[in-house]
Amino acid sequence: MGFARTCSVALVGVEGVVVEVQADLEPGVAAFTLVGLPDKSLSESRDRVRAAIVNSEAEWPQKKLTVGLSPASVPKSGSGFDLAVAAAVLGAAERIDPRTIADLVLIGELGLDGRVRPVRGVLPAVLAAAEAGYRQVVVPERTAGEAALVPGVSVLGVRTLRQLIAVLADEPVPEEDPDEEGRPDAMLAGLLVPGAGVGTGLAPDPADAPDLADVAGQRAARLALEAAAAGGHHLLLSGPPGAGKTMLAERLTGVLPPLTRQESLEVTAVHSVAGILPPGEPLVRRAPYCAPHHSATMQSLVGGGNGLPRPGAVSLAHRGVLFLDEAPEFSGKALDALRQPLESGHVVVARSAGVVRLPARFLMVLAANPCPCGRHTLQGAGCECPPSVIRRYQARLSGPLLDRVDLRVQVAPVGRADLMGQGGRGEPSAAVAARVLEARARAAARLDRTPWTVNSEVPGHELRTRWRVAPGALDAAERDVERGLLTARGLDRVLRVAWTLADLAGRDRPGAGDVALALELRTGIARGVPVEAGAAP
Repeated sequence: MGFARTCSVALVGVEGVVVEVQADLEPGVAAFTLVGLPDKSLSESRDRVRAAIVNSEAEWPQKKLTVGLSPASVPKSGSGFDLAVAAAVLGAAERIDPRTIADLVLIGELGLDGRVRPVRGVLPAVLAAAEAGYRQVVVPERTAGEAALVPGVSVLGVRTLRQLIAVLADEPVPEEDPDEEGRPDAMLAGLLVPGAGVGTGLAPDPADAPDLADVAGQRAARLALEAAAAGGHHLLLSGPPGAGKTMLAERLTGVLPPLTRQESLEVTAVHSVAGILPPGEPLVRRAPYCAPHHSATMQSLVGGGNGLPRPGAVSLAHRGVLFLDEAPEFSGKALDALRQPLESGHVVVARSAGVVRLPARFLMVLAANPCPCGRHTLQGAGCECPPSVIRRYQARLSGPLLDRVDLRVQVAPVGRADLMGQGGRGEPSAAVAARVLEARARAAARLDRTPWTVNSEVPGHELRTRWRVAPGALDAAERDVERGLLTARGLDRVLRVAWTLADLAGRDRPGAGDVALALELRTGIARGVPVEAGAAP
C-alpha cells in the first residue's frame, strides 16, 4: 500500500481555496477513482494523467488507485489539478519521494504527451497559497512570470511532466526537443477563453493611446473629465451625436495615474481568471478600460455564466473605466444592476452552484443622446420625436442610478472656430495627467491612515464633520436640498467633487466657488462660476 499527498488550489471567483490532493494505492483490480466534488473537466483528468505519466516514461501503478480532493465540500472545477494529481500518484507509487511533494502547491493541466499546459487564474491561486503559508509552487512555464508576482513564494516553472519528475527525484533534467523550437505554441490557448473578447478591459499602450488634444473645444466637459480622473467620480455626458462624448471617454484612461502595486495585483487577478490576460504581460500596470455594447445582458455586466459566476464588465473595469456608450439603449435591468457595485465597490453574485464576491470599484462614464434621433437640443435640426417619446427615452436612466453619478455635463455641438482650430489647440493628455497626479497626491496625504484613497470614497459624514469646507461655502447647496433639487446622497457627492476641485486648484479646502462649480457640474444649473474655476492656477 502506498500513500502520498500534495496541494493545489480551487478558485471561487477570484478567491482561492487550498485543496489537498491525496493518492492511495491498494492491492486489487486496477481502477482509478477520483472523489471530492470534481466537475466534468476535472473528472476527465483520470485519462489525461494516466496518458501523461505513461508518455513521460514512468510506470503506471497496476493497483486500485483512489485520489481524494479535500475539503470535499468545496466544488472543484477545471483542469488545473492535473499536475497535482499526477504528482500524488507518482508519490504513492514511490517513483518520487512523497516527502518532496507534501508541502508543494502544483497548478497546471497535462497534455496526453506529458506537456504542462498553462491555465487561467494562476495569480489568485498563488496568492491564496501564500496566504495559507505555502512557500513553494509549481506552475506551467508560460505562467511562471505571473506566479512570481507574489512576494515570498519560490516558483518553479515546468514545461513537461518529465522535467518535474527529474527535479523532484534529483535526476538530470531532460533537454527539450530541438524540433519544437520555432513552432507555434498551442499551449498558449490555455490562457485565453474563446468568446471572452481578447483584450477586453485592457487599456491601450500609452504610445498608441488617443490624446485629449484631439478634442476640439468642450471646456466644461474637459474639466468634468479631469475632475472625474482626479477624484474617481462617475460621469454622465449628454449631448447630440458627433459632439465628442465618445472621444472624451476614450481618453479618460490616458489621464488616470498608473496603478499601484496592490491595484495591479487586483486587476491582474481578475483578468487572469477571466482569461483575457495577454501572454507575456503578467502584470497589468495601466487602468483598464471596458466598453461593452449596449446589447449586453445583465449577466455580462455584473457577472454570471454556467456554474460558478465569471467576472463581468464591472469586474473587468476594476480600478479603471467602465464606459457605457448609448446608455439609454441598455436594458433597464442591466443598468439598475449597477447601483449596488457603484456604492460598495464589489458585486456579490448568487447562483445555485455558489455565491461569488467579485471586485468592482470602477469609474463609470455614461454617454447619452437627448432623444432617440439625437437632435432634440439642436435649434433648427428638425427633431420629430414626440414629447412622450423623449420623456420615456430619458427615463431609461433611472433616478436612483443618476443620483449615484457625481458629474453630469451637457456636451454642446462643437463650434466652427473650435473645430477649425481658431480657438487654440486643447491641452494634451500629459498636461492633464500631471495635474490629476498632483491632485491625487494631495488627497492621499489628507486621507493618510484612513481606509480611503480618493475623494469619491470618503463618506459624507466625514466630509461634514472631519474635513469641513470654508465657512458659508455650503449655503447654495443647503438651499438646493431644501428645494428638493439635491438629495442627501447628492449633497455628499457635491462635497466630494468640491474637494476634488480644490485639490486640482491647490487649495487647502473648498470655498464657495468650488461648491458652486460642483453644484453646476451635478445639476446642470448655471451658478455664474467660470468653468476654469476648478482648474489649477
